[in-house]
Amino acid sequence: MKKSKLRAHFRALRESLSAEEVAAASAALCHRLATWPILTGANTILTYLAFRGEIDPAPLFALLPDKHWVVPRVEGTRLMLHPYDPARLVRHRYGMLEPAADLPLVDPQAVDLVLVPGVAFDPQGGRLGFGGGFYDSFLPTTPAIRVGITHDCCLARRLPCKEHDQRMDWVVTPTRILRCTATACPE
Repeated sequence: MKKSKLRAHFRALRESLSAEEVAAASAALCHRLATWPILTGANTILTYLAFRGEIDPAPLFALLPDKHWVVPRVEGTRLMLHPYDPARLVRHRYGMLEPAADLPLVDPQAVDLVLVPGVAFDPQGGRLGFGGGFYDSFLPTTPAIRVGITHDCCLARRLPCKEHDQRMDWVVTPTRILRCTATACPE
C-alpha cells in the first residue's frame, strides 16, 4: 500500500478515538515511560506537543520535573529546538503549539533521547509521519535514542521504508515497549 493511503488509514483510526480514549492512552503511556530506565537515564529529552489525537507526552513534564525538556519549532523545512516553557508557546500555521522563536536554541548534539511523533510505527522501527520530512531530516543531526510514540491501533505490522526514512530504536504504545529489530531499510 502507498504511504499516502496508509497515512490516511492510520490517521482515520487515530481520529476515531474519543478525547477520553486519547487521554487514557496518554496517561498510560506516560506512566509507563516515567519508570522506564531508558527514559529515566536520559537528562535532556526532546518531545513534541501533541495535536490531532496524538498521544500527549505532556504529563511527563510533571512526572519527571528534573529532566531538561526540549520541544521543536518548525522553521522553513527544519526543526529548531528550544527549552520547554509553557508560558512561551505560540500556535504554528499548521495548528500545533510550538516554542516562541526568541527562546534560546538547544544543540541537537545535547539531546539524549527523542520522543518522536508519527501517524504509525512498526516493530522494525519504521515510521510513517505526516509527510513533511521534518523528523527524517532532523534525526541524523542528533546522537539521541529514538523512541516512537503511538496508539496501539497505529502499530502496523510493517510500513514501507525508503533509504531516507529514519528508523526508531524503540516504539512505545500505552500497552507495550518494543525494541526495534531493524537498523536500516531493507530496500
